[in-house]
Amino acid sequence: MIQVAENVTFPLGDAQVTMPVKAIARAFLDSIAAPVVAPPANRPALAAGELYAGLILGKDGAPDHHLILLPDSAEDVTWEQAKEWAAAAGGELPTRREQSLLFANLKEEFESAWYWSGEQYAGPSNYAWLQNFSVGAQYYGRKSYEFRARAVRRLVL
Repeated sequence: MIQVAENVTFPLGDAQVTMPVKAIARAFLDSIAAPVVAPPANRPALAAGELYAGLILGKDGAPDHHLILLPDSAEDVTWEQAKEWAAAAGGELPTRREQSLLFANLKEEFESAWYWSGEQYAGPSNYAWLQNFSVGAQYYGRKSYEFRARAVRRLVL
């Protein structure tokens, strides 16, 4: 049988420190273990297939709303068709800021393609904004062109 000392003594500067072996082992294990992070208490409940994308800040920097990605996607739809599809799915097309958050946090949930934003371009009224989920770029395109779409819902704080 192996006998293990209950205490260990080691020099520390001009002094000697004695510590229980169990305390040293516990401190070591605690230092290498991954911290347990509790989910935010105010995180919204999700329906089947929904994914939590994150928190959108308002223009003043204060939390504004939670963003939730709805399941399913639409392919080869114009901007108007994309908006109708999103509404039928129980959501809306994401804003450009929301698409940036979706790219940062849930990129793997998107094909490497262009997706419609819910925002109309400020120039000619027949253009709307798009997000590319391959490289993260945003650009505008004619509303009559066909791209992909995802719907989101918001939980306003």
